[in-house]
Amino acid sequence: MGDYTPLTAPVPSKDMPKGIPYIITNEAAERFSFYGMKGILIIFMTKYMLDSNGAADFMTPDEAKANYHLFTTAVYFTPLFGALLADYFLGKYKTILMLSIVYCAGHLALAIDETRMGLAIGLGLIALGSGGIKPCVSAHVGDQFGKTNGHLLEKVFGWFYFSINLGAFASTLLTPWLLANYGPHVAFGIPGALMGLATLFFWMGRKVFIHIPPGGEEFLKESLSKEGLSSILRLGIIYAFVAMFWALFDQTGSAWVLQADNPLMDRNFMGVEWLPSQIQSINPIMIMVFIPIFNGVKAIGWPGLYPLISRVWNLTPLRKIALGFFITVPAFLIPSWIESQFAAGNTVNISWQLFAYLVLTAAEVLVSITCLEFSYTQAPKKMKSLILACFLMSVAMGNAFVAGVNVFIQNPDGSSKLEGAEYYNFFALCMLVTAVVFIPVAKAYKERTYMQDEGGAPNPLDADTISDETATTDSTDA
Repeated sequence: MGDYTPLTAPVPSKDMPKGIPYIITNEAAERFSFYGMKGILIIFMTKYMLDSNGAADFMTPDEAKANYHLFTTAVYFTPLFGALLADYFLGKYKTILMLSIVYCAGHLALAIDETRMGLAIGLGLIALGSGGIKPCVSAHVGDQFGKTNGHLLEKVFGWFYFSINLGAFASTLLTPWLLANYGPHVAFGIPGALMGLATLFFWMGRKVFIHIPPGGEEFLKESLSKEGLSSILRLGIIYAFVAMFWALFDQTGSAWVLQADNPLMDRNFMGVEWLPSQIQSINPIMIMVFIPIFNGVKAIGWPGLYPLISRVWNLTPLRKIALGFFITVPAFLIPSWIESQFAAGNTVNISWQLFAYLVLTAAEVLVSITCLEFSYTQAPKKMKSLILACFLMSVAMGNAFVAGVNVFIQNPDGSSKLEGAEYYNFFALCMLVTAVVFIPVAKAYKERTYMQDEGGAPNPLDADTISDETATTDSTDA
């Protein structure tokens, strides 16, 4: 590890770990790069892509949606590879650093090649790099904490999610403008530069991070043990339901962008003519507003929605997720209504789609942030990255479902089997059924909480500090 000897377990402390600022800064820059690139993909594929001779080679809307969701599927499938690499072979720090370089190469490919070949190479490398580091970064956050300062974990995961959305907001506002005014080279190149900075920020924190050693054979033993397999199975059932949420949520970057691009959509809002891809920027802004509304702000005496609701109804993590599922349904009925207005030839102001974003963002806070923290605490200590990879697989499953639907509904003449409002009603119905069936499943789940043992021995080969599996059991129903 060079001129320093890293700590291999959290040191007993009530303070915030020193490595957290580096992780939060890295995450903001990395998310800028990812959402900036992803935010303009649909418009790039349908309006900018060229063939090898420089001629237009645009995709149809359904083809573009299918490819968009196939890419997202790959991004959230490769976390399994990254988790195995981190937990068995390299540890989280080395895995994140190595795959971040692959990630940068993917951005470079997109920036220099506007053809389908450049798109395939660039998205392939980004899927490997971005997806591979996802479970490691989230687990690396939790690894910085021990039992003494574990109470700060909820707050830090809130900051973590805040940084994600700060980066996402800036990029989804900027990159569509760059694409419209400077073309794909610059629009894809700027996010690539931010990924390079993200990698630098992460490397700068190497001396203050807690470097949990890879589990090796112990990781395999734990994963294949009765307890490990039970954790994967119990959480896997939860994730199967969460997949449907992601099937709807991730269409804000595909179907909702194409809806915003409809000639009957009036995109003038607050005196500004918004680009179709820029509307997505409202989501991260709302996330940054909703997090303190839900969690509370001590400085102004606001207790937060969660504590207020819990006074009447004990708001467990699984109850938060279930509530988020039900809220997602009306979030998709709003764009369904917009499509019905388009079929009558009526113009609709973009404020209606912004209202749909507001509802969907509330559901995201309840489902996504809760699932992130819940996954970490429910994962046995040597399986943190693996379990978080399984959580991210729910995003892959949801997007694979959307990609499959969009392939199936394509007619040979370019039309669709699910036109207009029918498309949105189909997914809203799927979400409603999912939410109802989830209730008894959530009630049957029993929580088990695992946190890293505290130690502080600087010997990187001393894995004994994390080998003792002590779990606290909480039988709270959903």
